Amino acid sequence: MDQNTAAAVETPVTVSTFDVMRQPDTARLVLSSPKPPGVREELVGVVRKAFRPQASGGGKGGGRTPPARWGWALTALQTVFPVLQWGRSYTFKSFKSDVMAGLTLASLGIPQSIGYANLAKLDPQYDTSVVPPLIYAVMGTSREIAIGPVAVVSLLLSSMVSKIVDPAVDPVTYRALVFTVTFLAGVFQVSFGLFRLGFLVDFLSHAAIVGFMAGAAIVIGLQQLKGLLGLSHFTNSTDVVSVIKAVCSALRDPWHPGNFLIGCSFLIFILSMRFIGRRYKKVFWLSAISPLLSVILSTAAVYATRADKHGVKIIQRVHAGLNPSSASQLRLSGPYTVDCAKTAIICAVIALTEAIAVGRSFASIRGYKLDGNKEMIAMGCSNVAGSLSSCYVATGSFSRTAVNFSAGARSTVSNIVMSITVFIALELLMKSLYYTPIAVLASIILSALPGLIDVKEAFNIWKVDKMDFFTCLGAFVGVLFGSVEIGLAVALAISFAKIIIQSIRPQVEVLGRLQGTNIFCSIRQYPVACRIPAVMTIRIDTSFLCFINSTFIKERITEWIKEDVETSDEKAKERVQAVVLDMSNVVNIDTSGISALEEIHKELVSLSIQMAIASPGWQAIQKLKMAGVVDRVGGDWIFLTVGEAVEACLTLHKGTALEC
Repeated sequence: MDQNTAAAVETPVTVSTFDVMRQPDTARLVLSSPKPPGVREELVGVVRKAFRPQASGGGKGGGRTPPARWGWALTALQTVFPVLQWGRSYTFKSFKSDVMAGLTLASLGIPQSIGYANLAKLDPQYDTSVVPPLIYAVMGTSREIAIGPVAVVSLLLSSMVSKIVDPAVDPVTYRALVFTVTFLAGVFQVSFGLFRLGFLVDFLSHAAIVGFMAGAAIVIGLQQLKGLLGLSHFTNSTDVVSVIKAVCSALRDPWHPGNFLIGCSFLIFILSMRFIGRRYKKVFWLSAISPLLSVILSTAAVYATRADKHGVKIIQRVHAGLNPSSASQLRLSGPYTVDCAKTAIICAVIALTEAIAVGRSFASIRGYKLDGNKEMIAMGCSNVAGSLSSCYVATGSFSRTAVNFSAGARSTVSNIVMSITVFIALELLMKSLYYTPIAVLASIILSALPGLIDVKEAFNIWKVDKMDFFTCLGAFVGVLFGSVEIGLAVALAISFAKIIIQSIRPQVEVLGRLQGTNIFCSIRQYPVACRIPAVMTIRIDTSFLCFINSTFIKERITEWIKEDVETSDEKAKERVQAVVLDMSNVVNIDTSGISALEEIHKELVSLSIQMAIASPGWQAIQKLKMAGVVDRVGGDWIFLTVGEAVEACLTLHKGTALEC
């Protein structure tokens, strides 16, 4: 036993009558509680909950209950398509706001889509700002989120699919695999939502996301050096060392400084407009339209000066209109299927993590709750539809969502307006982008990267939790010096290691009572709490008493008891007569945990010490009854509260009320 605990045991107590007596009928509730639901009931509940209508974030009328005469079919439709709920209360005033927000969103989305398609190593027409936003608009629950391509997912796709097929060698197969990954990612996302597996997204902790995003931002920025410098040959690797080597090697060849001049000039222009837009809220739209203005001005300048004849790299490959269906290009069988599935599961989780984080951030500002499982289904259906229409993985973009919010979006109709605007632009204006310099696309991507690096939050993580900071640092270093998947693997490994360490070594605390109250708390955390004479009260701070921590808990408890018995003999103080195990935090228990409790009980019996159990969890008490532990300990020694258990122990051994 440590010094703090020993000191607390020896603290002299003042005498005051404790006025709470045990209520036998209340304590009996612990043993007479009904059985918890089994696996079958849990699964049925999951299915029912999946199709239960809930208040949607789409508009003010989201919480209405459909009339009974419409029956289950309408209920299911409203659950899958929240627009059927909030659409009934949609007003013309909201429509005007959504139109303005959608047009503003399109002015930012068009150039970003072209830039991110380039990052994904696809031609400009393969963007994700037409079909996925339309699907999300009728199925999603977030009013503000803007659906489309994002930098991190674009990098993830290009880096992982490029390892399967080199886009420079076989662009047709590369595109087919990108669409296949998008389709499978959508299927995974829908599955997560239907089976309520949203907890999978939580495996990526906040610290891991901060580190991953920062590392990805730097990698994306380094990748843009190819476009910014107008380099013809570049590495497919994403780690810092490979990129720096590629840049140094490429700079030995002739290169045109005009690319760098164009890229830097418009990067400064975009960042300046963003600064003005943030400083003066009335002209926030300057930040939104600056990328589009950059594309228009740079394209006009290159066309007027014929700079492409003098080394300035331009897009060239541009096809007007929507692309044909890509359903026939999906590779759902063959040698690439397993690799595509691996890439898809990572893309699905990363895309969902970003989308749900963005959606919840803005939902909290507007004061409504986002349904995570519905979001997964909506996002998955958007990507499945996108994969069939030559689009790659779409998700919620923080920068475009912020613009959508600032522009006054009231519902997902803004996504529809944006989608229609982008479609018109594809039909009418795409060919005019032939002379758009690649350097300006690089500057558009670079301008979006500072928002991915949150240095302030990294310092905050270091200050609050050092282990979380190592998770953040592991993800950052893994992405920077390895690859995107290595960064994710390192972050997950550190996170799981943290969970395992905390599970193996849970807190086991000796409790004392705060004077004059019925509150029992740790004597280490609250030194003013006093130990009850002749009764040792121990709290087990783990939700699952299982094989991974049962031995540690058993050894810790028996060690304390033996030390207390020995010191009581040496110092002639009152010997422990009873031990109360506070199991209020123990929700469940397995056979190893049961065995540990049985061994603790045997040890106490050999020392003539009574054992009592207080407030065990629902699953835990049922298993203790089935294993016969309750019979061995005695049904009279299972209590609803710690106070009742301590009172009973003192009444039995001293014949007095609880005093402290």
